[in-house]
Amino acid sequence: MTVHTSFGETQWPVTGTSMTGASGAYATAIRAGNDGTFDKIAFSRGRFAIEAPGAAPIAVPGWAEVSRVIEDCRG
Repeated sequence: MTVHTSFGETQWPVTGTSMTGASGAYATAIRAGNDGTFDKIAFSRGRFAIEAPGAAPIAVPGWAEVSRVIEDCRG
């Protein structure tokens, strides 16, 4: 999958195949808590976007909650 931020784009490998569950299609990318892309997401101006094979791209608002989750995962 591709993560787009105001700092550029990063490729994350999809660790599982896209599946259809009760809530629709999804893809999984497992990353270490210290992955630098999380900093790019947290400090991105306004929003970031995610594209995954076989799925429509999504734009995610750059809300403070995203940064809080990133910090919580780092301990």
